[in-house]
Amino acid sequence: MTDLMLEAWVSASIEFTKVKWMLGAGKAWQPGEKLKLLFAGYNGTRNTGSDVRVEEMLRQVRRILGPENVSLSVMTQNFDFSRSYFGDARQTHLPDIFPPYLYREVPQHHGVVACEGSMFKSKFANALTTMMIGSLALAAAENKLSVGYGAEAGHMDPLVAKMCARYCRDSLIITRNEESRGVLRGLGVPTELGTDTAWTFEPHPVEYGRQQLRQKGWDGSTPVLVVCPINPYWWPVKASIAKYALRATAGAFQDSHYRTVYFHRSGPEVESAYQRYLGAIANAVDAFRKVRRVFVVLAATERLDTHACEWISERLGGVPVFSSNDYDMYQLVSILRACTIMVSSRYHGIVTSMPGLVASAGITMDERIRNLMRERGHADLLLEVDDPDLEGKLMMVLDKVWKERERVSEGIGRTVVKNLQLMARMGIYFEERVQQRYPDFPVRGGVRSWEEYLPALSPALEKLAETYEAVSA
Repeated sequence: MTDLMLEAWVSASIEFTKVKWMLGAGKAWQPGEKLKLLFAGYNGTRNTGSDVRVEEMLRQVRRILGPENVSLSVMTQNFDFSRSYFGDARQTHLPDIFPPYLYREVPQHHGVVACEGSMFKSKFANALTTMMIGSLALAAAENKLSVGYGAEAGHMDPLVAKMCARYCRDSLIITRNEESRGVLRGLGVPTELGTDTAWTFEPHPVEYGRQQLRQKGWDGSTPVLVVCPINPYWWPVKASIAKYALRATAGAFQDSHYRTVYFHRSGPEVESAYQRYLGAIANAVDAFRKVRRVFVVLAATERLDTHACEWISERLGGVPVFSSNDYDMYQLVSILRACTIMVSSRYHGIVTSMPGLVASAGITMDERIRNLMRERGHADLLLEVDDPDLEGKLMMVLDKVWKERERVSEGIGRTVVKNLQLMARMGIYFEERVQQRYPDFPVRGGVRSWEEYLPALSPALEKLAETYEAVSA
């Protein structure tokens, strides 16, 4: 099986669903029923960012539509990794070979909310984008609610871009930046501007994070530097029957195997670039800790990042590693917020630490961290994974974050509140879309403040909003 086969399979399922709907098959929402919504995303893999985003979407939708009026379901790839997540939402298993599942599962709901941040991109996996398009399009084919929530759009391979243009024109995609809106507008896909949904997430209290740091040798007072590396070079993941067969029969492609028929990009060039990236980070952090008194830790907010963390940890003499393989999202984000400064190649490593005002810099492989740093006014704290002088530049950026962490934290606070307001606006767009699709669905009356379109905020976020609301409005 190849990506092309998956794309053709999903396209055929969409076309067949359209015909069935025109012939009277399927069932629309009726007044008095709970609105059944399927949240389609990349959950149950211990990708902290993906899980946090969906947790907050569910809380926001319950707040806006009323928990008594909705029945929510969430896709997961592993129940063991998501068992304690998502409140009372039903979890449904998303198999690796997903077209039959989508064809069967989507029509059982009154709408789909696509959740994945990297929703329309070929950078990570055409299969994932195909799954997102298929989920939205199958709902739209039955004239049901079809919304992409907090989406990012970037370069798509030609066939995937054609699928997006053809099948998402009856969906509403709420993007998390203007750049993504531009990509989708070029394909004729309706959009509104929103943001990511991780901003309202509330982890365990920060004392939990401090306790975990103490157990790893922290003295309770030394500033903590947390580093979140990735493997920037083994994307995209592609489906391959040939590699699957060779792995099963000859033991080939073991190192690049992702799961079932999916394989990471691999080869000597990939490995060489990866080693250069890790070595540059390790050397820069080592040099920095020799001139600044810091306690260094590594964090894998996606379990796939654990190897990168362990590699750097070994180079630094065995500094602590916190992996989402061992810590759930409530635990790991608490640990991140207990730190002082951060350098991260994980977008959600940065985003989930920002409500804790952790001063952060980014080393990016794509536009997500780049867009975020520009939004914060911190383009000077942005580096590229393939910069030939990554080591030297990272040493300077670390020193800058250290010296200017109060300024950096202030910019972070303003950005958090701005994005809380954007997230509230997303809630308004979502409520309006529900009303358009289902005019008889009960909605709240009266004039409401922007905070009432958000999940309940923690006291810390409420205080942050009070501090920065006037300047962010």
